[in-house]
Amino acid sequence: MAQLRVNPTRMELKKLQARYNTARRGHKLLKDKRDELMRQFLEIVRDYKELRLKVEAALSDVYGSFSAAGALTGPKMLEEALILPKKEGELYVDRKNLMSVTVPTFDFKVKGNDATGSYNYGFAFTSGELDASLGALSSVMEDMIKLAEKEKTAQLLAQEIERTRRRVNALEYIMMPQYLEAIKTIKMKLDENERGNTTRLMKVKDMMLKEQMGYLEE
Repeated sequence: MAQLRVNPTRMELKKLQARYNTARRGHKLLKDKRDELMRQFLEIVRDYKELRLKVEAALSDVYGSFSAAGALTGPKMLEEALILPKKEGELYVDRKNLMSVTVPTFDFKVKGNDATGSYNYGFAFTSGELDASLGALSSVMEDMIKLAEKEKTAQLLAQEIERTRRRVNALEYIMMPQYLEAIKTIKMKLDENERGNTTRLMKVKDMMLKEQMGYLEE
């Protein structure tokens, strides 16, 4: 660990002590922030895991229904049935602050005539499996948006946790030990100077006493 180069003066000692106290307070605040970020992160990850299992199960049913519809209806008829969507969706993205981390919030709005549900085709030449797959896909859309929101939030929190952890470690293992070592060095140097000054004063005092004793003997 590299040592700080400082002048062994009382003014420098006061500056280093103030810096050390500031670093110690910052270290405590960053540790508290890291712990709260970890709590938030774990909570989001638990919700994300549950939601992902739910979405994967729903999408598995959607894919199965689509495969069955493709086998019963035929690829060309299936393409013609789905070529013109009846509804439009808009995704609104906003931001919110979570422990000084800016995370996104998604809001999905569906536009279109909902009189006949999600189907934009006639029922004469299509199978019931296609109806079931589209209905399942429509119902799982909101959960997919929430899943994307939680995944991005977890990524951003993980990045902030890593940055905060590095700052905590830098303060704990580099800056604070450097300050303490420099403070110790300055105190030792000042004590050494103080002892040297005391020794010189005692010698001067002895010399003055000897001179006074010599004058008295004369």
